[in-house]
Amino acid sequence: MRNRDFAGTPVGAVGLGLMGMSWAYSASERDDDASVTLIHQALDLGVTFLDTAQVYGAGHNESLLGRALRGRRDDAVVATKTGLVVLDAEKGAMRRDGTPGHVRRSAEESLERLGTDVIDLFYLHRVDPEVPLTETWGAMAELVAAGKVRHLGLSEVTVAQAEQAHAVHPVAAIQSELSLWTRDATGADGGSVGTFTSSGAVATSGEAPGDVVGWCADHGAAFVPFSPLGRGFLTGAVTAADFEGTDIRSRNPRFQEDALKANLRIVEVVKAVAERRGATPAQVAIAWTLAQGDHVLPIPGTKKSTYLLDNAGAADVDLTQEDLDELDDLPAAVGTRY
Repeated sequence: MRNRDFAGTPVGAVGLGLMGMSWAYSASERDDDASVTLIHQALDLGVTFLDTAQVYGAGHNESLLGRALRGRRDDAVVATKTGLVVLDAEKGAMRRDGTPGHVRRSAEESLERLGTDVIDLFYLHRVDPEVPLTETWGAMAELVAAGKVRHLGLSEVTVAQAEQAHAVHPVAAIQSELSLWTRDATGADGGSVGTFTSSGAVATSGEAPGDVVGWCADHGAAFVPFSPLGRGFLTGAVTAADFEGTDIRSRNPRFQEDALKANLRIVEVVKAVAERRGATPAQVAIAWTLAQGDHVLPIPGTKKSTYLLDNAGAADVDLTQEDLDELDDLPAAVGTRY
């Protein structure tokens, strides 16, 4: 696989998001042994940028990754997150906590679950409006000074928040949703920042993030798109609103029956470009995110080997300007992203 740079370290251009192995999607498909095998396969393919978080399965996801990395820790760049606390794991309910005490405690917990003495990239999962960002970020910077964390990142923030944090300690990465049907982080009109609620839902704050992708390029930071496949929709495999109750898509506005049918017009264009390029729709969707800049490191998630191979192959898909123009002209998605 082609590599890209993360903070001076080469990583596979396509990373792997681990959330779905523990949380948010079909609970009946969870298989820890299979997930460990898939993580090993990812590393063998050169998919070395691995993303987890403390709240994914209330710590389960970090422990799963720690198990998979026994004897292979040096093969991976590990990213995890702080700033959220699980209230009800089954419902996915959580609250934000940006206090320095929580930051320090959660870092120690993450290190233990991951079975490592240093976290490569430690994100603030969501900004806590009750705690000054500089206070939270300062506590995270102390972890870097202590040698427990190598680099710091932010998730779902505005350009103004990135500037505020960067003035205290360098921002190495920003993770936000970015895909062919979610372009908020590019400064597209109508975008907003996502935030978790105590009920477990995810809402938008109404505050436009601005061109976060461009900010990262200008400041030497990586931009890490999550859900580059539109939660599976852009692969063309989702054609009906039929999900388990534990699947977050069952409550997502874009996946409700009428919206989903309307959004299939987006997939048809992606399929047409894929046919031209001799690629799959998933590869085209991921390749589009890669084309947004050399600093972009998408992290599609999967639990299946077939999809892992497909996603990894996107690193070798070169879209033409004609392709990009056609994809850039796609209609807006019907339904909000949360």
